[in-house]
Amino acid sequence: MPEMPEVETVRRTLRPLVVGKTIDHVDVWYDKVIAGDPETFKQTLRGKTFTAVDRYGKFLLFRLGDLTLVSHLRMEGKYHLTTWEAPVGKHEHLQFAFTDGSALRYQDVRKFGRLQLVETGTEFQQTGLKRLGAEAGSPDFSLEYFEKGLKKKSKKIKNLLLDQTLVAGLGNIYADEVLWQSKINPLTPADELTPAQVKRLYEAINKTVEEATRLGGTTVHSFLNAAGEAGHYQEKLQVYGHAGQACPRCGEKFVKIKVSGRGTTYCPFCQKEEK
Repeated sequence: MPEMPEVETVRRTLRPLVVGKTIDHVDVWYDKVIAGDPETFKQTLRGKTFTAVDRYGKFLLFRLGDLTLVSHLRMEGKYHLTTWEAPVGKHEHLQFAFTDGSALRYQDVRKFGRLQLVETGTEFQQTGLKRLGAEAGSPDFSLEYFEKGLKKKSKKIKNLLLDQTLVAGLGNIYADEVLWQSKINPLTPADELTPAQVKRLYEAINKTVEEATRLGGTTVHSFLNAAGEAGHYQEKLQVYGHAGQACPRCGEKFVKIKVSGRGTTYCPFCQKEEK
């Protein structure tokens, strides 16, 4: 699943491709990709112009003046620029056909992604954005905010990092990486972290998100940006995908377990569960 660095990379590559373009019509080839009525969606967007492409957490926000299109890529969602008349690919589910003959298409092998059209200014009340905590690396994500939030949560720290309610933007890959960097066991209850652990984790989250974004995100399976390019942070991964290999810090072999159904790799020596 694309995490915040990947979605930010998509945003940056999408912006010059679509901003300023006016929608002639919208084609929807898989109705369930739209949250709401597809016909209303198509009619409402006709004649609208993309004015900006923003992002919050893992969500893209396409601005169209008084309307905002909120897009969640989920596992496999991708956007790419083509033309109206290009053959429709097997996994292409929607296109915004522009007045200049170009078209922005959305493809999604697993069909989990969704697009929701709302009035601008209501996106944090009407969409999945309303459940999100502060963005990693943002001014709102202060150490004080993080400390207070952790003290209110007794769930496993790995689960809390993934559920987006305290900090928005991390997924399975970066959660494993920042917990290893912080020497924290993924099963540790969030409210039992020591002040030193909290500070290490906070710093690791900000540093990792910043570096991964600078490198264009992580391509492990199928992630590509809107220009069709892979990311490069996978070359920096120390934990994710390295189960059975030696920990570069202590030499112990990484192990992989399930934490609430999510594959989780960690070092049993560096990240001992404190009793």
